[in-house]
Amino acid sequence: MSAGKRSGRLFGVGVGPGDPELITVKAQRVLRQAQVIAYPCARHGNSNARSIVCSELIHGQIELPMMYPVTTEQSDHPGGYEVALSQFYDEMAEQIAEHLASGRDVAILCEGDPFFYGSYMYLHDRLAHRFSTQVIPGVASIMGAAAQLGTPLVRRDTEFTVLPGTLSEDVLVAKLSQQGAFAIMKLGRNFAKVKRAIDTAGLADKALFIERATMAAERIIPLREVDPLHVPYFSLILIPDTSQAQRDETIRSVGWISVVGLGPGATDWITPEAQQALTEATDLVGYHTYLDRVPVRSGQRRFGSDNKVEADRARHALSLAESGSRVCVVSSGDPGIFAMASAVLECVDQGPPVWRSLDIRILPGLSAMQAAASRVGAPLGHDFCVVSLSDRLKPWEVVAKRVEAAASADFAIAIYNPISSERIWQLAEARTIIAKHRGSETPVVLARSVGRSDERITMTDLEHFDPSQADMQTIILIGSSTTRGLALSNGRKLIYTPRSYGDRSHGA
Repeated sequence: MSAGKRSGRLFGVGVGPGDPELITVKAQRVLRQAQVIAYPCARHGNSNARSIVCSELIHGQIELPMMYPVTTEQSDHPGGYEVALSQFYDEMAEQIAEHLASGRDVAILCEGDPFFYGSYMYLHDRLAHRFSTQVIPGVASIMGAAAQLGTPLVRRDTEFTVLPGTLSEDVLVAKLSQQGAFAIMKLGRNFAKVKRAIDTAGLADKALFIERATMAAERIIPLREVDPLHVPYFSLILIPDTSQAQRDETIRSVGWISVVGLGPGATDWITPEAQQALTEATDLVGYHTYLDRVPVRSGQRRFGSDNKVEADRARHALSLAESGSRVCVVSSGDPGIFAMASAVLECVDQGPPVWRSLDIRILPGLSAMQAAASRVGAPLGHDFCVVSLSDRLKPWEVVAKRVEAAASADFAIAIYNPISSERIWQLAEARTIIAKHRGSETPVVLARSVGRSDERITMTDLEHFDPSQADMQTIILIGSSTTRGLALSNGRKLIYTPRSYGDRSHGA
């Protein structure tokens, strides 16, 4: 190439699933402007990609057929088919590179989308770092098939999985046994194996088979009638997710109420059961701060309120469920530990008889004390007690009596609601009570906002425990007389409470 001469541009052009009217406007423009059109073809010379765009090949373009090694034949190449295919891509890349180096723009055709199981990507790997390149996306065959079959693939938060039929039968069965929607491609000689996997997974009644979707020769056939010996390359199986539609139909006129634990903070700690309920709900009710942790979903109503109106929140949620709504009452941590489950059930107990006929579910969550304990080892590994220092719903005399009892019984203690703007002295008093029954070296953990971006874990002992370091976002763990520290070789410090007690060893 002479100095200063411009290299041509490389285009990977998705031409869609087969219907020429599904080519994008951008792809059409590139095809008309490129000087060279490269396309895959079989040994007999026919090219499906070229047939899709043949009406655009009237502008004097140079055509470059790319005759692939045939996968159904034995290769006489000494390295086998894979090496033969790699060598083919190398050779085609050099032919295309010659055109590009001469200043010609080259458009490589690819059925469907170039980067979705497209053969173009192997040429892209060999050329994109050498020449200016642009990829033009195309309508994938899966989308074309769904449109022709007239079936939605996924609804709302359904997961969608694309599986190649080349996977082993055991792997296919395992994948298809999960929830969600599926597309299975690369059928051909793999069809019989794929069909067995679908039968094993119990999805035969849902599976939809289509050949040459959107093409003139398109065929939609019941899966049981497909001849496994004559399955063309351009065929696939769709298994849409019908579970959500069935659930929606079942519960459309029946209200329910789920009290849902969101866990202490990290999204990964929300259980799949809780996620499912949050997805299905028409209404969410909860403390503003907890509602903010739930993603906003279109059409879903949210009712936030202050953290001191638990009974009002519960009554509102029950009234919504009574009217036919699907209601999630959200709690941090576990809803049954100083949270909304007891508030809802107390309102049911004291409320109108109709509330007793509601579908009421309590969905557990990872508690703050469990999360805090996991950060420092296993301080709750033996008997422990959980106490809330809040005296808003019970007198301080009762709180102090329970702290005294837990400390004297040598429980490890998890303290919730340790301090607030209105309660600034109770934690120091609780420390004084516990210190009467514990040594000064007893491990103490202050865990704030566990699982959130502002998480802070402080490990200290009873002597140096400073109550002013805590707030309402903090949970405090205080060890028993047997709780001890452990230093790892990397310098990390952990604490744990042994399962054995004193000199007496007990079985699990």
